[in-house]
Amino acid sequence: QEQMVESGGGLVQPGGSLRLSCAGSGFRFDDYSIGWFRQAPGKTREAVVCISSDDRLAYYGDAVKDRFSIWVDAAKNSLGLHMKDLKADDTAVYYCAAGPSLGRQGNLYHYWGQGTQVTVSS
Repeated sequence: QEQMVESGGGLVQPGGSLRLSCAGSGFRFDDYSIGWFRQAPGKTREAVVCISSDDRLAYYGDAVKDRFSIWVDAAKNSLGLHMKDLKADDTAVYYCAAGPSLGRQGNLYHYWGQGTQVTVSS
């Protein structure tokens, strides 16, 4: 059974850093585009950063460029998100996802984690 599980969320002060991790099972990361999405209260889900299966193409949301970076360990079927210079607007539930095509649309991704809360507040 395909599964993705996030970890690493929590409370961080503005300007701080946080690392999220995601472990996948039941499928191979090599075969999928993978990425991170987030959903803040009262807002629609948005793509944060996504990367193609061959690591050649990547999409970064405008709000997180130069602050967030994705890493992938295909051998361990895991990925992570390093977030720095966090802002209150980054507060959201963060989800990892995997799908056959690279894109910003959530419906391109078939497998989703349960989400991990990130709260940026002083």
